[in-house]
Amino acid sequence: MAKKGRFMEPFNWKRELRLFPGYLLLSVWILFTIVLLGWVVAASFSTTKAIFSGHVLSQGIHFENYAKAWTNSNVSSIFFNSLMYSVVSCTLLILICAPAAYVLSRFRFAGNKMIQTSLVSAMGVPVVMIVLPLFSLIAGMNVLNNYIANKAVLIFLYVGINVPYTTIFLLTFFANISKAYEEAAAIDGCPPMRAFWLIMFPMAQSGIITVTIFNFINIWNEYFISLIFANSDRVRPVAVGLYSMINSMKYTGDWSGMFASVIIVFLPTFILYIFLSEKIIAGITGGGVKG
Repeated sequence: MAKKGRFMEPFNWKRELRLFPGYLLLSVWILFTIVLLGWVVAASFSTTKAIFSGHVLSQGIHFENYAKAWTNSNVSSIFFNSLMYSVVSCTLLILICAPAAYVLSRFRFAGNKMIQTSLVSAMGVPVVMIVLPLFSLIAGMNVLNNYIANKAVLIFLYVGINVPYTTIFLLTFFANISKAYEEAAAIDGCPPMRAFWLIMFPMAQSGIITVTIFNFINIWNEYFISLIFANSDRVRPVAVGLYSMINSMKYTGDWSGMFASVIIVFLPTFILYIFLSEKIIAGITGGGVKG
């Protein structure tokens, strides 16, 4: 008979009392986040005068703040730039890293361990250490002055920086999926890579979705690389564009527009977490059927 899980155990005061400090800290943090986020949302619907008077929404709800932020403050441009960077980069990362992780987890060949060690080591290299050599190399190619080439460079950098983490994450996930599925496919005459795309890739869906969400959020919020390599306002993503916008709005006095811009930029990642939270948890805690 299977052991009862924690969720089936009777309530135990002594056990829960030991966890009380953690519950308290978590509750305080959640309350702080809700209050802070709630104030920013309220300020985005208010006027600058009401914000500085300390009585947000006292002059009514102003939906036009969002329309002005979207059209007049360049939010639409940086929003779609980041959306394109994130979607294209995440797609390329899965197409590159999923097959690589599968091969590293399933096949034994000379250099396998060295590749895995190199990937793990690369995760520990700070981005700031490689920015100057990269900038010297790319600037020497004279591609940053071209609109399309500049965007391609940013996507290339986002993909390259996230390859080690994505590959290692998926490698551990594929390693925990039973080999019985591939053996059954091999008996039916299915080649290894065909078995990967038709069987293993769908089975790793929760892990792939999880790492894609993490990569999407990292790329969406990335600031340092974009600051160095985005050569014009037309190619800037939300992090750099929003920072420039906030600086300019401080001097123009459009604080309500600034808060509306912040909410617009914040929404995509928030929506991802809301609708895909179960997939994220399943991808972190699960790894398929162990074999």
